[in-house]
This record gives sequence, structure tokens and C-alpha cells, in this order.
Amino acid sequence: MREYPDAKIDCQMANIRLIARLDIKGPNLIKGVNLEGVRVVGDPQEFARRYYEAGIDELIYMDAVASLYDRNSLDAIVRHTAENVFVPVTVGGGIRSLDDVGRMLRSGADKLAINTAAIRRPALITEVARRFGAQCMVLSIEAKRTAPGRWEAYTDNGREKTGIDAVAWAKQGVELGAGELLVTSVDQEGTRRGFDVKLLRAIADAVSIPMIASGGLGAPEHLVAAVREGGADAVAMADVLHYGRLSLSAIRDAARSAGLSVRQP
Repeated sequence: MREYPDAKIDCQMANIRLIARLDIKGPNLIKGVNLEGVRVVGDPQEFARRYYEAGIDELIYMDAVASLYDRNSLDAIVRHTAENVFVPVTVGGGIRSLDDVGRMLRSGADKLAINTAAIRRPALITEVARRFGAQCMVLSIEAKRTAPGRWEAYTDNGREKTGIDAVAWAKQGVELGAGELLVTSVDQEGTRRGFDVKLLRAIADAVSIPMIASGGLGAPEHLVAAVREGGADAVAMADVLHYGRLSLSAIRDAARSAGLSVRQP
């Protein structure tokens, strides 16, 4: 059982967080497969409000095209969400400096998920943690399987190879000050075939901070596997919520039936 200095993370005691992930392109909520082939789903603010009313624990906004413009453009969406939705909000995509972090926090974000800029300049992790607190610094890891038991970290929304071992990078990120990990399996993302549980477990065994599993949820048992077998502390979901394939209440009930603790909305 993993232990953390500031919280009890025993899955029998601490609540497993259910998180809605909203990938954004321009003004639209989008969804793809393997972070590619995106389709427009609708107005992200309407979906965020719907998930909040259904009892979601947190939201993640990811600017899917930020790498093309070197800037996160979610200020207005995040500001509107902060005024109408009262759960923690994590924002990622195009966060490259302390100024970017401060700007998004002022817009209403609670945490920032950083991937590309952290790989290009790892010292940014430490700088964000020291300036704004480790709880604000979420290291986002987009990983692709390269061999059995091996994964490579990717940048730019899963498009660019880095040559960096994803598990080793997770460990380094924690040493540099990250307070949480967002681990997305590019192989599983959008497939509804379940999480890459082996990836999750490899990272969970290497670090001692909370980890959000992302990429692949298609059935309630996938959530259970991510927690019990993968060691995840939270689960991000997109497709199954956006297209109404599963309700939050059904997911919550299935988690409880499996003996997991989840928040009662």
C-alpha cells in the first residue's frame, strides 16, 4: 500500500476521485482516439455544468492545440467555469512559464498540468512547486508502449517522441517537486478498452504522490482495475461521459460495489 505524507491514500479509506476530462480546441469540446482524429462534441461549458450537477469530483481542461500556438487559450472558459462550477479545476496544454501558471490561477484554475514545457526544462517543475505549492504542480505524462514493460514519454498532445522513459520521468518529476501525476496512455486513449494498468502500476510503484489515470475507460470495471491493479488514486474519463455511454451514478455505484470509497454527491 502506498503512503503519502499529507493524506491517507488507502483505497479502502480515501475517496477515489472521479474526474471529467474535457479536451478543448478553440471554443469546442472535442474527443479523439489516441489523441488524434478529433470530433467536435459540443460546448465545454455546458458539459462542465452537466457533470458538476451530476456530482463530478473534479474537472480537467486540456487545450489540445496549445502546442501549435505556444499558448494556452482557455482563460475565458476557465473563468466562466470557476464562476459556475464549484469543484477543483486542473488546466493543461501550453503552460510554459510561471507567468502562464499565474495567469491561469487568476482565471480560476486550481492546478496546472504541465507536460511539454516540463520535459524541455525540468527546472520548471521545481519553480512552479516553490512559487505556487506542490499541490498546484501536476506533471502530465503522455506515454506510449515501446516494448513489454516499457513506455516512452511523448509531448505536444502525444505527437512528439522524446526518447525518455515514462516511468523514470515520473520518478524524476516527483523528485523535482511535482505534487500529482496525470498519466495518459496514448495507446488506450479514446478506445474504451480500459486503462494501461501495467503502465499505471509501474509508475505507482516508482513514486509516492497521487496519480490520475487517463485514457481508456469504457466500463466500470476499468475504473476498478485502474485503482486495484494500477494503483491510481483518481480516474479521468471523457468518451463515456461525453456520449452518455455511462452515467456518473452508475460508475459511482459500480465502484462502491467493488469496495472502493467514492464521494457521495
